[in-house]
Amino acid sequence: MTTTRRFDLVLFGATGFTGGLVADYLAGISREESFTWALAGRSSSKLLAVRDRLATGAGVSLPEVLVADVNDAASIRELAASATTVITTVGPYWLYGEPLVRACAEAGTHYVDLTGEPQFVHAMREKYDALARKTGARIVTSCGFESIPPDITVLFALNELKKRIGEAAFQSSDIVVKGGVNAGGTISGGTWHSAVEAMSSAREWMTKRPSQPRDHVHAVKTPVYHDRHFGLWALNMPTIDPEVVRHSARVRGDYGHDFSYGHFMMMKNPLGLAAVAAGVGGIFTLAQFKATKNWLLKQRLPGEGPSEAQRAKGWFHMNVVAQGGGETVLCRMAGGDPGYGDTAKMLAEAGLCLALDKTLPEHTGVITPASAMGEALMPRLARAGLTLGLI
Repeated sequence: MTTTRRFDLVLFGATGFTGGLVADYLAGISREESFTWALAGRSSSKLLAVRDRLATGAGVSLPEVLVADVNDAASIRELAASATTVITTVGPYWLYGEPLVRACAEAGTHYVDLTGEPQFVHAMREKYDALARKTGARIVTSCGFESIPPDITVLFALNELKKRIGEAAFQSSDIVVKGGVNAGGTISGGTWHSAVEAMSSAREWMTKRPSQPRDHVHAVKTPVYHDRHFGLWALNMPTIDPEVVRHSARVRGDYGHDFSYGHFMMMKNPLGLAAVAAGVGGIFTLAQFKATKNWLLKQRLPGEGPSEAQRAKGWFHMNVVAQGGGETVLCRMAGGDPGYGDTAKMLAEAGLCLALDKTLPEHTGVITPASAMGEALMPRLARAGLTLGLI
């Protein structure tokens, strides 16, 4: 990207629950890091209300306001052309995300979102990866709890493993990595709707999904096991996280001679793990039928979310075991509220990283956090209060 943009950063969806948290975080960070930014959305009055709320903070760099709507292509193109990087919290992305992805890919504008919808990510990669590589855009999906913790913790673990066995041995070794999430928190109405919509379309998408390339990157297919390293039971969960990590391995090309990754939910109690799996399975089944899907959607309304007190109780551990060359490395990323508090921080720091940092990996296209930002994101996550280290 060589052109000078009006803003370093534009936050699209600033009036929603998660968007408001991202705006709050960016306003706070503006006291210590200089950047130009704007709030964007459909309603000028609601955007101005958010801006007025931010103005109560001392020393805050106030954003400008841009009106844009995914149903107005011209407004979305103008938004994309105005910024170095666009952060979007407007979901479900499968329904509302493509116009902005297209506009950013065309304009050479970096893009970050919170999607956990694999069908959306695959479709955007198929449609816009070549264009984004041509224009120099980094279209980086899944920059919240899905999937920065697994993607960046795996990268950290592999760097530590490389230090132990040496570069030459690492690149000639078969590397096996298992990642496990242990977490507690609540979800907002918007995320609930996104999850139900994703589950509703998942079965159809699974029949159409592209086959995985036959290459040096593989899945660890252990369904359930007791992890002796962390003392937790682990269950393979069908989230977007393992696909993100494995795509990072393909894009970066430096994850060893042969790379395998498996992603798991971890809990101390195997019965609790089974109960969670059964609950997810039940919601998935209900989401396949119109009447029960609509009932699910009514259980939480968009714009609703956990209170500050509820968010303060949230936490997560992202545990990673990396093995190769006869060595084993144990790492952990730890943070607070996974669904909202820390997700907002991760998304904001990813946007700032793409907009401001000068030492990013060379990769462009529709890519992942580890391939787009890599090690450059790690100190930003630390600033946000997340910890990442060896165990």
